[in-house]
Parts: sequence; structure tokens; C-alpha cells
Amino acid sequence: MTDAHPEPAAAPAPADGSRILTVPNALSVLRLLLIPIFVWLLLVEEADGWALTILFVSGASDWLDGKLARLLDQSSRLGELLDPAADRLYVVIIPLAFGFREILPWWLIGVVIARDVLLFATAPLLRSRGHLALPTLYIGKAATFALMSAFPWLLAGQLDSVVGTVCYPIGWAFLIWGVGMYVWTFLLYWYQTILVVRQPRTV
Repeated sequence: MTDAHPEPAAAPAPADGSRILTVPNALSVLRLLLIPIFVWLLLVEEADGWALTILFVSGASDWLDGKLARLLDQSSRLGELLDPAADRLYVVIIPLAFGFREILPWWLIGVVIARDVLLFATAPLLRSRGHLALPTLYIGKAATFALMSAFPWLLAGQLDSVVGTVCYPIGWAFLIWGVGMYVWTFLLYWYQTILVVRQPRTV
């Protein structure tokens, strides 16, 4: 005789945010490890083709780790730190390397780096009001995407061929779009910071 009142199926276990050994985290670590290799290839060996390959692999892994985190239910607190950390390092180190190779002007590199430095300066102000960080703006993600897209196009634009001729203006289009949004998000984040600072301190 079958049970007339079967027990309900067990709910799926919640994702463990404390996990470290996950596929998305491994991809983020790979991106971090590729940074010094990229710099060595670009500045020491001047192997632009291989350096370009590194940028494509890094961009693909950046897109893939977020997809896999959701698909495999492998989101973690470590991943929430590693992924943006890798993005910030790429946005700072790649322009510096491009500056030494005279691919980008130093004043433009200064704008990108100064933006991140000045945003980092908001952290103590936010902590004084009990906030660890501001909510991420969609336009900020779009700005990072545009900059990360610009770098491989600009590097491909250094190739002495028709490919370079086509890629170079595309890279600058992405770069101008990305820097513009980067500066705009800087103003938005500082405006939000001022609003937070003007609030009464939390006890």
C-alpha cells in the first residue's frame, strides 16, 4: 500500500558562499596570473600577437566565469572579490604597458588611473557612515566592458597590415566611449558618496 501522504521533496541546498575551489575562481586566478605574462610579452619580447592572444583569453575567461558561476551554482564571496580585482588590475596595468609602448598617450592613461585612485579615496568616507561600498552602477560595468574591449582592438591596430588599419579606429571608438563613461561614473559615485556622508552617523 502506497503512502497517501508522501513527504515533500527536499529543497535544494543553498549555495555555499565560502567555497574556494570552484571553476569560476580558477578562471579569475588564471586572469591574474596572465597579467605579468602579458606585460613580459608586450614590453620585453614585443610579441604583439601573443600578447593579443592573452587579452582575448582574459576577456573570454572574464565572460565565462560569471556564466559558470550561475550555471554551476558556484558563486562565492571569494569570487566576488577576485573578479572585480582582476578587472581593476587590467584597467590599470594594460594602459600603463600601452603607454610604455607609445600606443596610448600618457594624459589619457592618467585620466583612467586617477579615476580609480580617487574612487578608492571614497572608501574611508563610506566606512565612517557604516557602508562598505556603493551599489554597482550598470554604466560602470558598461564602461569597464568598453575599456576591456578597446585594449585588444588597439593592440591589433599595431599590426602592419590591413587588419591593423581596420582595428585601430575601432579600438579608439571603444576607448573614447569607455573613458567617457568611466569619468561619468566617477562623478556619479562621488555624488552618491556625498549623499551618504551627509547622512547622520549610524550607531
